Amino acid sequence: MSVPTSPRTVVTTDIAIVGSGPAGLSAATRLGKVHGRRALVLDRESRAGGIPRHCDHPGYGIRDLHTFIGGPAYAERLVRSATDAGADIRTNATVTAVHPDGALDVTSPAGLLRVEAKALVLATGARERARPARLIPGDRPAGVYTTGQLQNLVHLHHGRVGTRAVIVGGELVSWSAAMTLRHAGCDTVLMTTQYPSPESYAAFNIPGKALFRFAIATRTRVVGIIGRKNVEAIEIEHLDTGVRTKIDCDTVIFTGDWIPDHELARSAGIELDPGTKGPLVDTALRTSARGVFAAGNVLHPVDTADIAALDGTFVADQVAGYLDSHAPAPTGEALRILAEKPFRWVSPGLLRPGDPAPPRERLLLWTDTLVRFPKVTLSQNGRVVTTKTLPWAASPGRVFRVPWSIMRDVDPSRGPVTVGVANATQTAPTLNGVGQFIPARCS
Repeated sequence: MSVPTSPRTVVTTDIAIVGSGPAGLSAATRLGKVHGRRALVLDRESRAGGIPRHCDHPGYGIRDLHTFIGGPAYAERLVRSATDAGADIRTNATVTAVHPDGALDVTSPAGLLRVEAKALVLATGARERARPARLIPGDRPAGVYTTGQLQNLVHLHHGRVGTRAVIVGGELVSWSAAMTLRHAGCDTVLMTTQYPSPESYAAFNIPGKALFRFAIATRTRVVGIIGRKNVEAIEIEHLDTGVRTKIDCDTVIFTGDWIPDHELARSAGIELDPGTKGPLVDTALRTSARGVFAAGNVLHPVDTADIAALDGTFVADQVAGYLDSHAPAPTGEALRILAEKPFRWVSPGLLRPGDPAPPRERLLLWTDTLVRFPKVTLSQNGRVVTTKTLPWAASPGRVFRVPWSIMRDVDPSRGPVTVGVANATQTAPTLNGVGQFIPARCS
């Protein structure tokens, strides 16, 4: 006996984009305004705009829009630009499957859809690792959030949190969490990080410390959350001394520790990069599936919103070239680009002959060690072919950018390229030259 299936409405389009964050919307805008192609943008959220919708603080649009505005205003501007460019933006539309022929299964309030596209862009972004995935022991009380959950609760649903918070992590997004907590009337009593100094830029760390006036516990980790119904306290351990401290609080915010939203790519059989955990792409942002591209933080978890937007602008040109057959087809075997410790990953991960330089002509890397004035090396077959000292630090918690010009001496015949750092042991134990913060006794 056959089981009847629900009928599906078939939608045909030249280009489908999954994700209406900065990367997806910027791609749709350029495709419409520059290439005269209308993109179908699908997003599972009820409103387009991505994460900036609930990041109610300034700092958005610097590189892509050459402005300095808040997240909601930035998101609205991106949505408006994409709509004006002719994009068909459909929210509450969840893509459940990507088929080998590029077709998408979509659930939406209008029913089940089958989207048939000539080209597909995955712009699904990234998310913070939640408490269960971090394997934090202790009780399971209410009051534990990621930054995204916190901002969604406070800025979109106008909900309330507690009165005393601990922020776990010292990245850029950690200061965003601090601002959201202040907006919600919640005092931050401690920021804790495993590194010798907060991972964010000095431009945020120093004013942030002065503005918020909470303690920053470096070289520490959370070893327990205490509380039955609601959070009552957390316990942290100093990684060097083993000393444990109990901090009274009713709210815990886990920040950073990013992972890409790669479920669609993985289920579609698209090759993933073992380092980033996102789709493995070449410098034209092609994935291993024909006609399927990827852009934004699904490739490099995580960079700023404006960088994701510029990814989208870049990939739009590649998609249009693919559809117009003006872009040269890949020729020859792809050369693998690999990361060596202290780097965790490098993006893009493939180089093909004749392909363009990557977005903004930069290699993006993630480091687990702070290195000032890093001496970046490129090696092939165990032989260093290029060394370049850069005047900016490679720091945990934020993307490290290397000019693409460093690749000029790479010989495709010599095999994979490995990116490393010759002076990786030269770590800095201080906070951007102003001294190290040490754990404060908070209970």
